[in-house]
Amino acid sequence: MKPTSPPAASRSGTRAPARLGRGAGTEPSRTGRSGLPSLPGLPGLPGKERLASLVQRQGVLAVLLLVVLIASFVYPTFATLDNARGVTVQASFLAVVALGMTLVIITGGIDLSVGSVFALGGVLAAWASQWGVVPALLVPLAACGAIGALNGALIARAGMAPFIVTLASLLGARGLLLAITDEGATTYLVPKGSAFAELGQGTVWGFGYPILIALALFGAGGLVLQRTSFGQTLFAVGGSSDAATLMGLPVARTRFIVYLLSGLLAGLAGAVNAARLSSGVTIVGTGMELDAIAAVVIGGTLLVGGAGSVSGTLWGVLLLAVIQNLINQIGSLNSSYQSVVSGGFLILVVVAQRYLARSRRTV
Repeated sequence: MKPTSPPAASRSGTRAPARLGRGAGTEPSRTGRSGLPSLPGLPGLPGKERLASLVQRQGVLAVLLLVVLIASFVYPTFATLDNARGVTVQASFLAVVALGMTLVIITGGIDLSVGSVFALGGVLAAWASQWGVVPALLVPLAACGAIGALNGALIARAGMAPFIVTLASLLGARGLLLAITDEGATTYLVPKGSAFAELGQGTVWGFGYPILIALALFGAGGLVLQRTSFGQTLFAVGGSSDAATLMGLPVARTRFIVYLLSGLLAGLAGAVNAARLSSGVTIVGTGMELDAIAAVVIGGTLLVGGAGSVSGTLWGVLLLAVIQNLINQIGSLNSSYQSVVSGGFLILVVVAQRYLARSRRTV
């Protein structure tokens, strides 16, 4: 009889190394053809795990459709084209900010500065609009991009905590805003009829340019996140930065880029908002970072990083906007109730995410 070969472990005298995971007892990461971890919910996962991933990423869409359907029956003025235009225009600015926040959170970070950067971008755009549309866009993008780059350098290169760094940037950007406007006493106006004002107030087929800008950015973000190696690197860094480093991925550079993009997107949203309002309003953006985080998490992106989608963030933003519009439709409630409802949704989503994560690990 032909002798059988002993197992590899017995031949070497040592146990085969375990696969790298996010921690003891967790499911080992799966890799695709490129060697990077495969995205959640892609083909190849077991049926139950694929279903849990789909619910985690797109469950908010089902909730949004249900809320819209009920609201359309209860309030006849809700299901009108004019109301839809108003809701989507209002949501477009938060959507652009939340897009940058999505990329940051997927890598396991957080950006608390976006609300102040949004307001700063609007003031700088209104101030620079007197020289034309190009300076009105370049000045806020340069300043807000510099803030994002500073955040990225301190977090990625110096190893500082994202919470502390971006909190400092929140205070710094708001302070710079107040210094530029003489403690809010000066309001810069956008020239009426200018090309820059048209950017925020113009329409195509009845839908404003801010909506089209947001949709274009989300389309580009979806392609980058799902179809490029950079997008898969974001998931790898958020899943386990140590494992990503061992795989030879540029962890520090990736983190730097996402904070830079977050600053640029917040500044762009602020500039377009200034064009729509025809002025650089100093009080906007307060608490916007919390709304952006809520929209991202409600959309299915995990706060610990490693999983998420831009489409889920878009549905989360629209859900928050619809809730605000319903509160306005009721009339007897003030806008403070939006925070109550948004907080309730956020708690439910976090609980659901923990349950779905446990169900996926038991497959």
